[in-house]
Amino acid sequence: MISSIVSKVKQKRIAQLVAKGKRLDGRALMEYREIKIEPSIIERAEGSAQVHIGKTQVLVGVKIETGEPFPDIPDQGVLTVNAELVPLASPTFEPGPPNEDAIELARIVDRGIRESKAIALEELCIQPGKKVFIVFVDVYVLNHDGNLIDASALAALTALVNTKMFNYEMKNDEIVKKPGYKPLPVRNYPVAVTFAKINDKLVVDPWLEEEHVMDARLTITTDKDGKICSIQKGGSGYFTTQQILEAAKIAKEKAAELRKLVVKT
Repeated sequence: MISSIVSKVKQKRIAQLVAKGKRLDGRALMEYREIKIEPSIIERAEGSAQVHIGKTQVLVGVKIETGEPFPDIPDQGVLTVNAELVPLASPTFEPGPPNEDAIELARIVDRGIRESKAIALEELCIQPGKKVFIVFVDVYVLNHDGNLIDASALAALTALVNTKMFNYEMKNDEIVKKPGYKPLPVRNYPVAVTFAKINDKLVVDPWLEEEHVMDARLTITTDKDGKICSIQKGGSGYFTTQQILEAAKIAKEKAAELRKLVVKT
């Protein structure tokens, strides 16, 4: 009961501060928390990365296997993204099959990669209509303190950039591995930037307490050229046309900054 009262008081304080252009944790409205990126931390994965945004922690592993292509695109490899909200990451996460939040998270990450054509899927075709490489991107939320989308998208991009594929040749319709590895053909670098609307003001990188009081959420993913490749809205509130245009401009700027962190790794 006491913790519930304290939480409500804190949430009210957050809303009041945002209305004045301030935030409870001392950040500016358009300022991210501290970001830490660790690439290639899973030894047995083809690619991996761990990202911290403040206390939010996300791990991504990339696995590459062979399989059949989709019937409608027989000459392209396959991308599949899954997200798991590990129960230890938050009291609100429960074991079992992916819930709506996990499915939405995976779809947003997938859409940014897919719509930006980040991976040259045509280069992952082994035999048209028969055999292609399948890229599995698995997102694991290890600690939830808000803005899972940006952390997951950033971790996925970092993991893909650092992914290695085995060399191969075909003999009698069979794949024969050759010595050495080559990079996954990554051609674009989509970065997601998420905003929360609180008291009719936009804040970037909302932490958990801010997500509890936000009216709506908006995620804008831009590619390496600053072009928007996906937009996702969440929450019951709305954004005005002017707010969307403002968010798009800021997203382009912030994404450019975050993209440099991935390139450095």
